[in-house]
Amino acid sequence: MHIGDREADIFELFCLAAELGRHFVIRTCADRRAGDGDHTVSAEMDEFRCKGVHRVTVTDRDGATSTAVLELRYQRIHIRPPIGKQSRYPSLDLTVLHATERGTPKGREPIHWKLVTDLPVRSREDAVEKLDWYALRWRIETYHKILKSGCRAEDLRLRTAERLVSVLAIFCILSWRIFWLTMMQRATRRAAPTLVFTPLEVELLARTAAKKAQAKLGPAASLSDYLNQLARLGGYLNRSNDGPPGITVVWRGMARLTDIAFGYELASGTCG
Repeated sequence: MHIGDREADIFELFCLAAELGRHFVIRTCADRRAGDGDHTVSAEMDEFRCKGVHRVTVTDRDGATSTAVLELRYQRIHIRPPIGKQSRYPSLDLTVLHATERGTPKGREPIHWKLVTDLPVRSREDAVEKLDWYALRWRIETYHKILKSGCRAEDLRLRTAERLVSVLAIFCILSWRIFWLTMMQRATRRAAPTLVFTPLEVELLARTAAKKAQAKLGPAASLSDYLNQLARLGGYLNRSNDGPPGITVVWRGMARLTDIAFGYELASGTCG
């Protein structure tokens, strides 16, 4: 399943996915020709009534949350290729899904998602499922941010493609771990720290904590306590009004913890 923002609204991509047997949910920006070509997708969608509503919780830039009520309209539509590409690409039957927020919210732009997918949408539940899939796109963006900014993958200066592929494979694993650690802090708080850390990492995190915090990092400490300490190594202040640690402080903390663990192993004679 391929998830894409408006930059992925490329008709050639739709055709390639169909050729390869892949599925996609992509947010559209182009109002393509539909049917026999004498009208557009938007014009055809305007003829269909709302088929259901969906409520989502939205957070604005100031951190305030509110509930948005989305009107759902969906329809299978015959979409034609751009005029200059009709001889090279066929027309496609795709499902168009529009989710439009009721009313005018305060402090933010109203939600108006126009999605297209090759999969059928026959019910409100199917429509909500596709919206949930698209909403996961920010996690893909977060993962790529770790890969590019945290691991600095774009700064690589390797001479061969084979070497580049090898180091990117390692970076992908590292990026996945950073992303996983960040999400675990928000998903579970009562798990054991050994779920995500090695015994040595658990010991070193406890040792690097301030004296007041060391009392919390005992045998009964939770995964959340150790993840907070990891983030503190990366600059997280852990104030009462701070949100959960983000990816930047987690990858900085993980980098410091790795250096500390390497130095510890050198000093103890277990490395080299």
